[in-house]
Amino acid sequence: RRFGWAGDVQVKNEEKLQQRRRMRRRKRRRQRALILVGAAVCLAFAVICPITLFLQNQREKNNTYCTAYESETFTQGLYQETLYASSLCVGTDKELDLTNGIYSDSFHAAALFDVENGRPLYARNMFDKLYPASTTKLLTAYVALKYGNLEDTVVVGRNATVFEPEAVLCGLMEGDRISLADLLGGLLLYSGNDNAVAIAEHISGSVEAFAELMNQEAWQLGATHTHFVNPHGLHDENHYTTAYDLYLIFNACLKDSRFVDFISAPNYTGTITDASGYVRHLTWTPTNHYTAGMHPSPDGIRVIGGKTGTTNEAGSCLIIYNVTSKSSDGREHPFITIIMGEDTKPNLYHDMDILLASAVTTAEENILGANVSPP
Repeated sequence: RRFGWAGDVQVKNEEKLQQRRRMRRRKRRRQRALILVGAAVCLAFAVICPITLFLQNQREKNNTYCTAYESETFTQGLYQETLYASSLCVGTDKELDLTNGIYSDSFHAAALFDVENGRPLYARNMFDKLYPASTTKLLTAYVALKYGNLEDTVVVGRNATVFEPEAVLCGLMEGDRISLADLLGGLLLYSGNDNAVAIAEHISGSVEAFAELMNQEAWQLGATHTHFVNPHGLHDENHYTTAYDLYLIFNACLKDSRFVDFISAPNYTGTITDASGYVRHLTWTPTNHYTAGMHPSPDGIRVIGGKTGTTNEAGSCLIIYNVTSKSSDGREHPFITIIMGEDTKPNLYHDMDILLASAVTTAEENILGANVSPP
């Protein structure tokens, strides 16, 4: 009894032995863990330090290169750029009347822009939203010239031949094959609505997709009060622009010499091959009476070209590019003139004559002012 049962003593000894074994195993695991952590830290240190030193050296080299490049190049003004609006006439809500009240006062909006000096000389209702009628085709031509190739052959679809009887058409038929250049000639001179649809479907696949592209381009030009739903300008409540936006679009078009060649032509003959292979030639004349020779230009003015637009809702519209032809300095001075919403064609050209005469007067005043020596 003093020493207990032999079996109990044996059990207690085994329990102590197992406990010591467990303690030794835990100790070995902790040691292995510490060794692994230490190895990982050493390895990370061995990898990160060289990379850090390399990146720091590269950064110092780049900084040295950039500093040298800036001092040698940036300071030379190679990256100086002109602001977008520096070549534009910035609009104003103020009416600048140089016509002495002689005009018929039967239009909705009008403007006269001195292109050379970048200023509006006359502005009336220039920011009112108006229906543009066929002056829409200016943006159609701008997009076509930007995204198309004049040598492209366009196959006329059915949509380009379905119009109401009063719509102006160039005479296209379904299946006709015609170049993009010829389509633009009829579009800008004769104002063919069928040409507009054929161009739209060729460039974008559909009228709707082309109208979206037109609106994107209008916004990029700063014409933010313009929204078009078709390429021809036949009436739609959601199809509108302003006189100033129309100036922005026309001014952008004039930067392309191909556009100027189209609008300044006295006529244009297009070559069309029908579905059977028969070739026909159609000659289109300008709807702009100045270019067509139906209305004489005011004395001292040479009208280069422009675009008309007429619907019942829009009235008579006209935008033209003209230069002074008899300036005392022997130079031609450019102007852009716009009238929108005129009640009749006779009043349209009467009022346009007056604005053009103001351009001549302004050009001479500018010349005289430039020749006056400062006191």
